[in-house]
Amino acid sequence: MRRSLLAVCGVILGLALAPAYAQTLQMADAPAAQAQLAAPGRGMSMSQVESKYGAPSERIAPVGKPPIARWVYPSFVVYFEGHHVVHAVATEPGTTAGK
Repeated sequence: MRRSLLAVCGVILGLALAPAYAQTLQMADAPAAQAQLAAPGRGMSMSQVESKYGAPSERIAPVGKPPIARWVYPSFVVYFEGHHVVHAVATEPGTTAGK
């Protein structure tokens, strides 16, 4: 029993003293992240979004309680609670995120 306890302690000590290695992943292009940066921020009003980004390609009527509406743009979808942005989601070009 004493040998197994010493062996376990040795393994733990060895792992604690072993150098740690990490790898950094480099991505050539992150289109969703770039689109998210260009999307409307939380709290913006519908009129602010429309004046900054133009008219959406599709407006989906509010549903539920509280009423949540969606505006679809080519690179993101904006979710409104009442008349203010609660979330914006980046989309891939050519997808049907509003459907």
